[in-house]
Amino acid sequence: MPGNPRLFPASLWTLLEMAPYGCWGLPVALLTLLCCPGSGEKTFKVYMCPEEVVVKRGESQKINCSTSCPQPEAGGLETTLSKELLHEQAQWKLFLVSNVSHNTLMHCYFTCGGKQMSKTANVSVFYPPKEVLLKLQPTWVNLGGSFTIECRVPDVVPLEKLTLTLLHGNRTLHKKTFAGATAGLQEALTIHNTTAHREDGNHNFSCKAELDLKSLGQSSIWKVSEPQMLKVHAVASEAERRLRGASSVEEPATGLPGTGCMSGVATTTAATGTQCGSSGLWSSPG
Repeated sequence: MPGNPRLFPASLWTLLEMAPYGCWGLPVALLTLLCCPGSGEKTFKVYMCPEEVVVKRGESQKINCSTSCPQPEAGGLETTLSKELLHEQAQWKLFLVSNVSHNTLMHCYFTCGGKQMSKTANVSVFYPPKEVLLKLQPTWVNLGGSFTIECRVPDVVPLEKLTLTLLHGNRTLHKKTFAGATAGLQEALTIHNTTAHREDGNHNFSCKAELDLKSLGQSSIWKVSEPQMLKVHAVASEAERRLRGASSVEEPATGLPGTGCMSGVATTTAATGTQCGSSGLWSSPG
């Protein structure tokens, strides 16, 4: 705190205490102007705090409007949003703006000596990903076959700050950004077509949605989908089928140790041999 509290009017200390969100530059500027009447100040200034407003969609924000004019004739906050005057003194007014739903502008204004001055702030609204929905189609595929990974985020703002990343384990498969997207609450979607590899059945697939708000003075917000597993089946060679005495052409990509069987479901059974569980798959006798 600057100086000795007894040297400054109580109203100024009230302003210091009530300044929202650590906006100390505003009270210090007022102290400089108001405590030095011999400075020859001919014009007055209007201050707005915060100068850049970033708020979650549907929430509220305090706005402090103040002026260096000792006795302004009028003052206030112009906005299309719902507002409420919380506190005021001659040189400042504290408002609560509620249910912020869209990007807009707000204006603090004061009139001093018949002249009006104003200060404008941008209002940027964000809505972080609440749901990240991942879908594999199909969930069962032959080795080398095609499948689709779809990731969807139902509601997000601003879409242009969002990145969707498709992952297989910790490996990145695909990224999509939305630069140039229009403003407003929107759905985000990315679809990636690929082919099945043997190792695709060993790790989960997932989707990460990250909303990067650093350019707005905020941190990044991210959410990951529930993991999904792909079942990959291999095609057995003619020699392998003869060895097992089976006519099945489809075999799963992983085996059952010590049984000579392959896990999963076969399309046909062999005439002789040992049946592998209830799958209908047989192995030839030892």
